[in-house]
Amino acid sequence: MATLKLNEKSIEIKDGEEVKEFARELGVPFGCENGFCGTCEVDVISGQERLSELSEREEEMGLNKDRRRMCQCSIKNGKVEIKC
Repeated sequence: MATLKLNEKSIEIKDGEEVKEFARELGVPFGCENGFCGTCEVDVISGQERLSELSEREEEMGLNKDRRRMCQCSIKNGKVEIKC
């Protein structure tokens, strides 16, 4: 099992799952949910290597592994800490 953490809240996720719905449960705001609007963009405090590779949309927007859009990610395993 993997863990996604935002502030003092965390949630367990099956390895390999998309994080969108779990991030929403933790309080990350969402807009378009397709990677265009940037509403769900967060700072990845730790565990960058535990998230999927950058999506094409994230790369087009100039993001890196420290700044991700939660609608575009899945979690491989382990613990990932984010900040809105």
